[in-house]
Amino acid sequence: MGATYALGRSLIRPLARAIYRPHIEGRENVPRTGPVIFASNHLSFIDSIAIPVAAPRPVHFMAKSTYFEKWASRQFFTAIGAIPVERGAGQKALDALDQQRVLLEDGRAVALYPEGTRSLDGRLYKGRTGVAFLALQTGAPVVPVGLIGTDKVMPVGAKVPTTKERITVRFGAPLDLSPHGPATSGRARRGATDEIMAAIHALSEQELANAYNEAPAQGPLERIKQALPHERL
Repeated sequence: MGATYALGRSLIRPLARAIYRPHIEGRENVPRTGPVIFASNHLSFIDSIAIPVAAPRPVHFMAKSTYFEKWASRQFFTAIGAIPVERGAGQKALDALDQQRVLLEDGRAVALYPEGTRSLDGRLYKGRTGVAFLALQTGAPVVPVGLIGTDKVMPVGAKVPTTKERITVRFGAPLDLSPHGPATSGRARRGATDEIMAAIHALSEQELANAYNEAPAQGPLERIKQALPHERL
């Protein structure tokens, strides 16, 4: 990350706060040192900018590797703390979690979206267990985050955010998920994930979808796979 990230944080953060005037609550809940996982709802592309802008410490998040193919976009995403990753399910999801584990073991903060992808209808979807797995594996506390209004500042399809709307960023009290059990336990991962999502729901006040946020299955095989009980990372 180096100088590009340091320069980007020193310039983009105060500029964004001056222009968009985010309403920030609960900054005192964020540990200033040591590993921490920000687990947030996901409404807009700018969520990954809103959290680093509002947080009192540097935050890193994963972004699609295609964002880093062109020089200008690579500089921008590096400047806001993004790290390229091949996104997807299965082994790709495990590889992404491994990258985040390395950051946490280095004492850094990472931001993740348990829903997996943006909510297009504004509802809060069921959490995938990858965030809980990472927390249980590393022992890092999880700070739940509720984002409100980012979908109005930059709706899906918009190319630039509007300055007519304000967003709210709410940081909740850190969660110690260790009482749920080890990371190797599926029950522990599910219970910890449900606790994380309950905390996010209390902060975001969204309607609950009671379903996973998944793209429509393509073909009968995919429909069967989605219908069968399996763990979503």
